[in-house]
Amino acid sequence: MNAVLQAWEARGHDGAWVFSGTGSVDGAWLQARVALWRERLSRCAAQRVATRLDNGVDWLCLDIALRQIGAVHVPLPMFFSPTQIDHALQSASVDTLVLPGPFPAPEGWTRTDARADSNEPALHQRLVSTVHALLHPGTAVITYTSGTTAQPKGVCLTFDHLTQVAQVLTDAAAPCAPRRHLCLMPLATLLENVGGLYAPMLAGAEICLPSLAEIGYSGAGGLDIAQLLRCLHHYQPHSMILLPQLLRALVMAAEAGASLPTSLRFIAVGGARVGAALIERAMALGLPVFEGYGMSECASVVCLNRPDAWRAGSVGRALPHVALHLGEGDVLEVQGPHMLGYLGQPAAAAGRWRTGDLGRIDEDGFVHVLGRADNVIVTAYGRNVAPEWVESELLQHAVISQVAMFGEAQAFNTAVIVPRSADTTVAALSAAVRQCNADLPEYARIAAFVVADAPFQLANGQLTANGRPRRAVIAQHYADALLKLSPQAELLGIDMLSPGTSQGDWRDLSAPLSPTPLPQGERG
Repeated sequence: MNAVLQAWEARGHDGAWVFSGTGSVDGAWLQARVALWRERLSRCAAQRVATRLDNGVDWLCLDIALRQIGAVHVPLPMFFSPTQIDHALQSASVDTLVLPGPFPAPEGWTRTDARADSNEPALHQRLVSTVHALLHPGTAVITYTSGTTAQPKGVCLTFDHLTQVAQVLTDAAAPCAPRRHLCLMPLATLLENVGGLYAPMLAGAEICLPSLAEIGYSGAGGLDIAQLLRCLHHYQPHSMILLPQLLRALVMAAEAGASLPTSLRFIAVGGARVGAALIERAMALGLPVFEGYGMSECASVVCLNRPDAWRAGSVGRALPHVALHLGEGDVLEVQGPHMLGYLGQPAAAAGRWRTGDLGRIDEDGFVHVLGRADNVIVTAYGRNVAPEWVESELLQHAVISQVAMFGEAQAFNTAVIVPRSADTTVAALSAAVRQCNADLPEYARIAAFVVADAPFQLANGQLTANGRPRRAVIAQHYADALLKLSPQAELLGIDMLSPGTSQGDWRDLSAPLSPTPLPQGERG
């Protein structure tokens, strides 16, 4: 039997070990709940089941029930647009859809197995049966990547692969002995599913499953920091998983005087580049932060800093089940188990998986991720710049909430900046950019910026699920404003690098340029 299912069965006699906003539940209740889900799914002859549920005990119990009956689970994030949901349902040939009770049946589906309690998750089935699209043999989960379009890719994974990753995560955190994990990311996110459910189950730890509203999330990207702090103090977790922007919010709150629970022992952070300065600030506050790296195609985490193997600025060493190498163009490649293949595409070839991420591996085996190869900016002077690097430096400043950098084939770099608040002035943003520029080489500095008219969000298509900016969408939205930024401007006190000038001697050859004023709100 699969190790996660073995652990689940073994905990059937445990006392309370799952907690939510509605209270705590013990092993016997959980086993009964899973049995009820198995019965409901069997009545519907469910084979491919898409779920779109809030975080909570039912998400966990339904997932275990699906694993027990061997059905395919297709978790749908709550933030998916109607177009993305329809694409996932069609491409995976989903036959059963589970929605919160109050949600109406979507067009083409009928509600079945109605429950007396309207808040009970409801099962829906297609009005017209569909021919099941072929799946890669062994598929247990189809997780959809954020994608760069309205049609994200479906990644087919086996349950044994997910369990393997959960086990190595359990082993990596073992020196910190976390006995209570708080799920802060949506459970439809593969990282929280594996690291927040399966890993604690294998470790015999408690799991806290507050709703997204109890955590402090609102809408497609809003976060109430005060509510998040209340959630942390209420559950007193030992471990949790954070995206960089969530870590940054907690660090800024703590630096402003907010108290954080002293229970924390292991905080994993990943999903996007984390600035080394942010990690240092977190560590200075006593936060046990361990940066990692992974991808859906490899069932989530492949590298992680650990208590006994930690290096600032890195994402840690490869976990025991994989090895990392540098391929052509310094792109990281993962040797070890990876996905079966993308849904509707040929099976993934055996051997190394090319990640698309630029990196380096130091002499001690610590991996450093520099940014996406596809995102690298080549300036008009032939300089290569990974925008994630510059963006992570800018995000250390309290007045900047989000940023996207541009500069492909340009004589200077620009950015779109989302201020921390509506009261933030252009002067304050300019000061932050100048300060950041002082620590950057000339070719990486920001020469001018546009103030965003709204935050980057999932809802407006400008943000991925794991918090990365969608640069192509942002560039298109702000195309006119970016074009108005004069290529001759030395807006932030930068001596522009002249063609043919080497990085070492440019100061002797370039002359200061006269600043060119820009309209209010479009300059630094």
